[in-house]
Amino acid sequence: MRYILNQITTINPATGEEISKFNPMDKDQVFQLVGKARRAFPEWKKDYEKRRSYIYNLVEYLKKNKMELAKVATSEMGKTIKESIGEVEKCAWALEYYADNGDSLLADEVLNTDARKSFLTFEPLGVIGSIMPWNFPYWQALRFAAPCLMAGNVIVMKPSRVTMQSGLEIEKAFTESGVPDGIFQTVVGSVESANHLIDSDVNAVTFTGSTDAGAKVGQRAAMNLKKCVLELGGSDPFIVLDDAIIEKAAEGAVKGRFINCGQSCVASKRFFVGKNIAKDFIESFIKKASQLKVGDPTLIETDIGPLSSKGGLETISGIVEDAKEKGAEILLGGSQIDGKGYFYQPTILTNVKPNMRIAKEETFGPVAPITIVENESEAVKLANNTEFGLGASIWTKDLAKAEKMSRRIESGIVSVNNVVISDPRIPFGGIKHSGFGRELSRYGILEFVNIKSVRFYDNLSHHHYVE
Repeated sequence: MRYILNQITTINPATGEEISKFNPMDKDQVFQLVGKARRAFPEWKKDYEKRRSYIYNLVEYLKKNKMELAKVATSEMGKTIKESIGEVEKCAWALEYYADNGDSLLADEVLNTDARKSFLTFEPLGVIGSIMPWNFPYWQALRFAAPCLMAGNVIVMKPSRVTMQSGLEIEKAFTESGVPDGIFQTVVGSVESANHLIDSDVNAVTFTGSTDAGAKVGQRAAMNLKKCVLELGGSDPFIVLDDAIIEKAAEGAVKGRFINCGQSCVASKRFFVGKNIAKDFIESFIKKASQLKVGDPTLIETDIGPLSSKGGLETISGIVEDAKEKGAEILLGGSQIDGKGYFYQPTILTNVKPNMRIAKEETFGPVAPITIVENESEAVKLANNTEFGLGASIWTKDLAKAEKMSRRIESGIVSVNNVVISDPRIPFGGIKHSGFGRELSRYGILEFVNIKSVRFYDNLSHHHYVE
C-alpha cells in the first residue's frame, strides 16, 4: 500500500468531527490538468454564444441544487445554512450577469488615430490558475470564473484545503451542466499544489486570501512572468458620524461585522463613532448583537455558526485576550463558547489602543472594536491608519459630506449608509496590502484578456524616430 504524504483532512467546525480525507495531487497531476485545459482552450474561445448557453445551464444547475451545495459549505466551514444558500444564489446571479452582458463588455473599441482604421480588441489569455480561500468557497471561485470564462479563458482552480469538497462540487456543477471537459477543473491539494499550479503552463494567476500568502503568490507569479490579480485581507473602517440615523447604523454594524461569523475580507472590522451619538449607538449595537442566535449552522434560525477552524478560534481568542490585558473594556461577549465546535461569542469592546493586536491585525471573527472620535477628520485619519485598503462604510445624513469623505478614504470601495457588498456590476478590489487588480464589472473581465490594438495604414509613417 502506497503511503500518502500530507493527506488532507476536512473537519466539521460545528462538531470537531472529521468529514473526509483527500490525497493531494503531485506536480505531474497538476501539470496534467493544466495540459487538458490548454487543449480545451482553442475550442472554448471560438464561440461566444456557445459559452453563453453553457453558462446559462450552469446557472440553472446552481438554482436547482442550491440546498445540497449549501449543506456542503456549511459542513466544511461552518457558515449558517441561510448564508450558504444566499452564497449559491449570488453565484447564479453573477454567472447570469456575465452571460447576459459579456458580449457588450468585450465589444471592440474603435479609436480615432492617424491610421485609416484603429480599434482595440479583447482576447482571452488562455489557462488561468485560480487559488481560492475557504470563507466563501463558491462565491470567491465563481465571481472570478464568471467573467473569466465568458471572456473565453479556461480555469484550473485550487480551493482551500478547508473546503475541498466545495471546490470539487463546483467542478461537478460544470460537468453536470454539460460544459466540455477541461474548461473548469479542480486541483486537490494545499500550498505545494498551489505552487505547482503557478509554475505550470498557466497564462495568469488569481489569488484570494491572506496578505502574507498573497505576497508569496505574487512573487512566484512574477518570477514566472505571469500576470496576477491579488484580492487580499482588509480591516474595513465603519464610520458613524454624529448626524447618522442610529438605528440604521447599528443594524448595519451587526450585518457588517457578524456576517459569516466575521470571516469576510470586506466585513466591517474597525468602528469609529462620533462622540455625540456614541452612547446611543453603542447601546443599540449591543442590543441588536445580543439578539443574534449562535449555534448549529444547519438550522435556518441560526445567525452565527462556528469559526472555520480550531486555529481561527485560537487566533481570535488571542486577539481579544491581548486587548483585555492592555485595558480594553468588554461590552458584550469576550470569550469562546464551551462545548463541541469552534464557537465564539459575538463580542463588542471599546477603549482600543494602538498597541493592541486588534488595532493592527485583521480580525477574522465576530469581534467589533469601537473607537469614539471627535469629528470626521479624526475618523478619516484613523480609518486610513492601516496597512489595508479594501473597503469602508460611512453613515451620515449629509451626503455632500459623505462624498468628500469618500474621496479621502484610502480604499478600493466605499459604501455610504450601507455595508460593503460585492456586486457583479461594480469593481471589487483594494489598494495597499489589500492587493491589486479588480474583480467583477467590466474591469474584472478585462483583467485576464489581451488588450490588443490594431491599426490599418495607407502609407508608411516617415517621421518616426522613437519606438
